Amino acid sequence: MSPVAGTVLAVLLSLVSAAGYALAAVAQSRLAASSAPDGRGALRALLARGQWWWAVGLNAAGALAHVAALHYGPLTLVQPLGALTLVAALPLGAYCARRRVTRTEWRGALLTLGGLVGLVAMTGPAEPGEALTLREALIVAAATALLIAALASGRLSHGRGGGRGAGRGGEGGKQASGLGHATASGIASGVGSALTQTLTAALALELPGREPVWWQTALLAVLISGFAVGGLLLSQAAYRGGLAAPLAVVNLSNPAAAAIIGVALLGETFRAGAWGWPVAAAASLVAARGVVLLTKGGTPAPETPSISDPSATPSTVVAGSLPVPPPRSTELPSPLRTPLPSSLPESSLTSH
Repeated sequence: MSPVAGTVLAVLLSLVSAAGYALAAVAQSRLAASSAPDGRGALRALLARGQWWWAVGLNAAGALAHVAALHYGPLTLVQPLGALTLVAALPLGAYCARRRVTRTEWRGALLTLGGLVGLVAMTGPAEPGEALTLREALIVAAATALLIAALASGRLSHGRGGGRGAGRGGEGGKQASGLGHATASGIASGVGSALTQTLTAALALELPGREPVWWQTALLAVLISGFAVGGLLLSQAAYRGGLAAPLAVVNLSNPAAAAIIGVALLGETFRAGAWGWPVAAAASLVAARGVVLLTKGGTPAPETPSISDPSATPSTVVAGSLPVPPPRSTELPSPLRTPLPSSLPESSLTSH
């Protein structure tokens, strides 16, 4: 196959991958909105839903298309195209919710996409065949498990402050919890990719260090499966706080985790040398600004009934922040409402 044909096929497969991930994210967000938030039977009820397995299949299809695209095209082309998942999921989610994408959401999506592309473009690939050693893989897996546990347990602190009638505070805690779960999901996926690279090198007997025994290879496979399933369940929990912002955080934290592992352990460097660090930091700030806009863009403004609304009662009209009670009636009861005569007749004063 010619290089041009390989590039075109890589682009098409990347678009298919982005569409699969976007459809899966929309399905997961709609499932999260219609399912019970917590409880012991939440996972069992989730596994019994056909929509959940459709989302799992779409995620698997997106992953396979992404791997195939990497086979035909370079990482510098395929990885930025994967960020189109957010751009595709935003109008799909709005269409399913029967609303329009707001201008703030589009701005947030474009800023997040630009920051993500800049962050991915700054990291250079390691040498071919470079992978983690077994010791490094186990250390990374253990540290990642602790980090994911810390991020997932953040929902407890938010949940204590958001009881009934929490209002905006409860909604803000829900969004913060969703972003924490989304960060944990992206980190789990990024580490799972690094462990998959290690497992591939182990199966090809090209793992750095000594040759692994069978139980070490099996342990890597179990860890990869655990991170894959955990990332999927964490993303499902993240979509309870919305679609756009959690999906943006997942797409950001995934390559960020992979880049940290590559720079720290695999010898990867920034393309621009010393200038790569400030450029990557600026791209991260742009992407973070986009996430902030996405958290605000889909929140509808509360409706306040006006005085001219015939369905609004006097007790529901708000002046400032306090409800105005209905005015008390000062009229007298009907028996006392009859006017008294100005004078009494003389016959009534005469005694018989």
